Amino acid sequence: MLKTLTVWNFALLEHVQIEFGSGLNILTGETGAGKSILIDSLGAILGHRISVDFIRTDCDWLRVEAVFSLEGQHELISFLEAQAIDVEDDMLIITRQITRSGKNMILVNGCHVTLAVLRGMGRLLIDIHGQNENLALLRMENQFALLDGSDEAIEDQLESYGKCFTNWQELCRQLLDKEQASRDYAQRLDMLKWQDKEISEAKLKEGEDKELEQDILKLSNAEKITGYITSSDTFLNGGGKSPVGVLEALARIKQNLESLSRFDSSMEESRKMVEDAYCQLQEVSYNLRDYGDDMDFDAHKLDRLESRMDVIDKLRKKYGVTLEAVLEHQKEVQAELADIENYDDDIAVLKKRIFNAKEEVRIEAAKLTKMRCKAADKLSVAIETQLLALGMPNARFHIVLEPLKEASARGADALVMLFSANAGETEKTLQKVASGGELARIALAVKTVEAAQDDSVASMVFDEIDAGIGGRTAQMVAERIALVSVYKQVLCITHLPQIACMADAHLYISKETQDGKTTTAVRILSEGERINEIARMASGIDVTAASLDNAREMVDNARIKKHSFKNGRNRACRG
Repeated sequence: MLKTLTVWNFALLEHVQIEFGSGLNILTGETGAGKSILIDSLGAILGHRISVDFIRTDCDWLRVEAVFSLEGQHELISFLEAQAIDVEDDMLIITRQITRSGKNMILVNGCHVTLAVLRGMGRLLIDIHGQNENLALLRMENQFALLDGSDEAIEDQLESYGKCFTNWQELCRQLLDKEQASRDYAQRLDMLKWQDKEISEAKLKEGEDKELEQDILKLSNAEKITGYITSSDTFLNGGGKSPVGVLEALARIKQNLESLSRFDSSMEESRKMVEDAYCQLQEVSYNLRDYGDDMDFDAHKLDRLESRMDVIDKLRKKYGVTLEAVLEHQKEVQAELADIENYDDDIAVLKKRIFNAKEEVRIEAAKLTKMRCKAADKLSVAIETQLLALGMPNARFHIVLEPLKEASARGADALVMLFSANAGETEKTLQKVASGGELARIALAVKTVEAAQDDSVASMVFDEIDAGIGGRTAQMVAERIALVSVYKQVLCITHLPQIACMADAHLYISKETQDGKTTTAVRILSEGERINEIARMASGIDVTAASLDNAREMVDNARIKKHSFKNGRNRACRG
């Protein structure tokens, strides 16, 4: 439920803060005072697109902030939790600001969100119904939403059906893909077999390329390696220009230190270090000689290794950067070959699965149709009852389901709303027979029925839906709006005193010009001010004692009518 709406620099609204209550909140004022601007500012909070043109003249930004109570709004709370938005004390604060440069900031309980998230949230917060929304009732998707939303069990069944339908569609898509691919199978089969043969004939081994690269590097530099071995051996063991090698020198040092130790033990540790060095270098000498003995340069072997490496390089250029990638490609080729070779068997299995899935769709669709037919009868009676209360005593309204040739994402049903306004007339579709005024009353009847549903949004806005009506019809419309307000919070902009007298809170919107600037103000009327406003709405500028008495009588009668609505709801709840 909307608690507070605060607006800064939004068109004529320089700074306005409005507190709304439960029940029926009526907004009245002279034409052009800014009532529609107020609804536009509320729409900004619900995710409607607004432009920088709404920013008040000589201002750099506009801001709208709304505070909502989330008590009992379980679906909305779940939505917020899914967006990782904290909810404390069942309160929701939404702030939206737009700057002259076009920067758009949206905060929800202190968290930045996108316009798409705000729009999704807005659908769960407030239902705004204006003159243009009447036409929405003619759209098939909205008609289905009305019917399916009237029974939670239908929504559950629709979810079950949707899973079956999605599975069936996916299997059909797989079959289509396979059938389309089969046209290219002959040519592709030859290519895959050739690739598999080429890789298989190479008889590759994992890691083989790295070993070959190492061996080729070694054989290609055999002469340098031999030189390094010879030079190192000379330094270790002596020879050439170095008659004494490192090993022989260490041996002599070791002997000298052993002799010295007989006279002074302080050099014993040094002797051990020399001895360890001698042993380690002697091991190096042995390793060098063994490596040199194994070093056998073979030009033919190098040619063989390089030829083998050429084979691997060609395969790597074709099928992968590494040898492992080439082998992985071969596995994929072999898997695809198996699929192609098993094509007929796979198609048969897939067609069987499609048959079973379609049968499951048929069964679930039949369940959905049965539930919808029952709900359609109940909903038709409820809407027709409201139409009678809206001054259409001969109205007939029926929601009819017709079978589709092929199941769709929302079932196997086509939905038709049939309507007749006058006795003796054949019922026809809304699109063909409903006039603008009749469509408006049908839409209001629908809203009245929806309001009694626990899972509908907590707040509704009626934006001048009373345009073009008066007299007895106006009184009936007023009573329906008052009935809606028994179940939901209602914000209603109206020019009719019959509706205004039903208010639980009456807000007056006015504008004034000061210092060359026009601003709009909103204030809650006292009881006396409210009587004066209703009298003005009924009689015009000249408010007389008689018009004031008439306004008081209208308010008293409205209280009696609203009291009866509330008692009726309480009895229904107890029942």
